[in-house]
Amino acid sequence: MPLADTAQGTLHYDVVDQVAPWRQKRLPILFHHGIGASPGIWAGWQPALADAFRLMTFDMRGYGRSTIPAEDFKWSLDLLVEDLFAVADAAGAERFHLVGESIGGTVALAAALARPGRIATLTVSNGAHLGASIQRVEAWRRQLDEGGSKGWSDAFLRDRFHDGAVSPERLAWFAVEQEKWSRVSILNALGVLIGTDLTSRLPEIKCPTLLLHPDGSPFIPVSVMADLFKGLPDAELNVFGRSRHGLPFSHAVQCAQALRSFLDSRRVD
Repeated sequence: MPLADTAQGTLHYDVVDQVAPWRQKRLPILFHHGIGASPGIWAGWQPALADAFRLMTFDMRGYGRSTIPAEDFKWSLDLLVEDLFAVADAAGAERFHLVGESIGGTVALAAALARPGRIATLTVSNGAHLGASIQRVEAWRRQLDEGGSKGWSDAFLRDRFHDGAVSPERLAWFAVEQEKWSRVSILNALGVLIGTDLTSRLPEIKCPTLLLHPDGSPFIPVSVMADLFKGLPDAELNVFGRSRHGLPFSHAVQCAQALRSFLDSRRVD
């Protein structure tokens, strides 16, 4: 089982390398999922990308096969950024394309600020630079207190997907994965997100950036993503109709095609 070592535990990661040996090597892509999600959400992106890119995913801290910190562990944005680079180092990726969704998108923005030389391009899906803009956060604590992880997950699924947006089989799988998250990890990760404000530093992010956003996220209004777009020196914005906060899963094919077109047009590698 591949593990990336950190000073505060280990992180499980996986690498998919299906690039034919005669093809020119392009920079790999590292994916960072958000709270309640899992690396499996990126499976639908692989067909559009795996022929040309080595793909790296990992269980973020607090979930799955990675270290689950104790309740009193001190979480921070810097810690999550270092986790991301620890995975990249373990997978042998010095420079790479970075994709993050939800809090993974916020971490990705911070990573591009922390070590700009290592990030070739940045993609943020249903994420934000300003944690205070996240809506409905108090409802999460109440849902967890009253119904545990399952009660929270049941409510969150309605915020992620319109009725019929994903097949029953895919929805059932997502629900099982989401319910695996512990109350402690959910609230501590959420605390990092709410305390984040990268607004003043957005002009420092020079790498080409692709923004993917749902038109109906209950947490991050399109106006917040529009502000992020305006603050970045080199960005493209795609807003997807009839989508909610589960955009990278419900619209995996469309998102992956947008990313592939973006990477092919920029060819920074």
